[in-house]
Amino acid sequence: MPESASLQVSNTPAVADVQRRTLRLLFISQVMGGVGMSVGMSVGALLAADMASVGVSGLAQSAAVVGGALLAVPATRIARRNGRGPSLAAAYLAAALGGFLVTLAAMTRSVPLLFLGFFFFGAGTTAGLQARYAAVDLSPAAMYGRHLSLIVWASTIGGVAGPNLASLAGATLSPYGIPALAGPFVYSTVLLTLAGVSLFVWLRPDPLRLARGDRAEHSAQASSAHGMRAALGAVLAHRDARLGVAATAVGHIVMVGVMAMTPVHIRHAGHGPVDTLRLVGIVISLHVAGMYAFAPVMGWLSDRIGRHHVILGGVALLLAACAVAGTAGDDLTGLAIGLVLLGLGWSACMVAGSTLLSLSMPSELRPSAQGLSDLVMGLAGASAGALSGVIVQAFDFPVLTLVAAMATVPVAMLAGAYTYQRAKSIQPQ
Repeated sequence: MPESASLQVSNTPAVADVQRRTLRLLFISQVMGGVGMSVGMSVGALLAADMASVGVSGLAQSAAVVGGALLAVPATRIARRNGRGPSLAAAYLAAALGGFLVTLAAMTRSVPLLFLGFFFFGAGTTAGLQARYAAVDLSPAAMYGRHLSLIVWASTIGGVAGPNLASLAGATLSPYGIPALAGPFVYSTVLLTLAGVSLFVWLRPDPLRLARGDRAEHSAQASSAHGMRAALGAVLAHRDARLGVAATAVGHIVMVGVMAMTPVHIRHAGHGPVDTLRLVGIVISLHVAGMYAFAPVMGWLSDRIGRHHVILGGVALLLAACAVAGTAGDDLTGLAIGLVLLGLGWSACMVAGSTLLSLSMPSELRPSAQGLSDLVMGLAGASAGALSGVIVQAFDFPVLTLVAAMATVPVAMLAGAYTYQRAKSIQPQ
């Protein structure tokens, strides 16, 4: 869909003021939410391995990803009916509930409660992903990519800082009877609650409702006529939309599968609990920096050289990441380089794929198509997380990276074919 589909209301001075306030609030909440999510999930697999086994430790990440995926459906429905503020607030508060349940599970050694907590904790991912779309509800076409990238980049601050707080949280809370590996989730609960309450109270006027000139009856009609079923039909009918969804899903499969087992791989090198937390914090922080810090660059490249080319570049980065991480052994430097490349590859696929999808959809279907893409991406990543622990337990970490590399083949073929067809169509006859 051409950028002319952007809403004309975003060109008025009053709405421009609302947009500036919206971006500031989204930026702040994205930092709080990013710290809250990353400080907990950086030790999620370790906590699951400690309470259950290595074989099911990958299910910690998987349960959170499934939660993030499935909870995108009610979050999208709330956004269509009530606007972005209630939707984002509900997602963050659900994640805070998840953090509380994980802490309670660790204190009572309840494995079922642990995974229920991880499921709800995944709603923080839902909120983080939906926030990037809230940033462009009122954005003029010329600023679309810049505003979206600003909110994606905000995740860098929280994502890099969060894992490095894990050891501090474990040390400061353990005297109060909270297990060291559960301490980070207490921090998560507090920060995610603050993010949700802030958005509910201060994200007014709501950007999506203002953009639509919303009335209650309009929201109800939009919810029924422009839901995910209609979006699915539109995505399947459009080649670029299909590629956009495939790129984000495959990037997530590779990223989640490899990243989920990295803390377990580090622990197998023989480090003590405190050193393991410190090393995991460093490696995961570098990985998260790769995911988010260069998102504006990926957006700029998508506009300059084409989204199909950036998706191909993302696949190349993912393959390089698997090769470097899979051959690093106990070398932390090599593993860290591999995880940075993994983050960059995910960023390229996510930014280019999401942009390709959004620009392919009519404006009335765009929120539902975006929610559908997040659902597919989350379920794909959850499958990878579930299988990663099984593969590492049955074989080893290098085999996991090999399997992850093989997952990129379908999207590479799709993007390559589309790029070839486009190049052939513009050749002089």
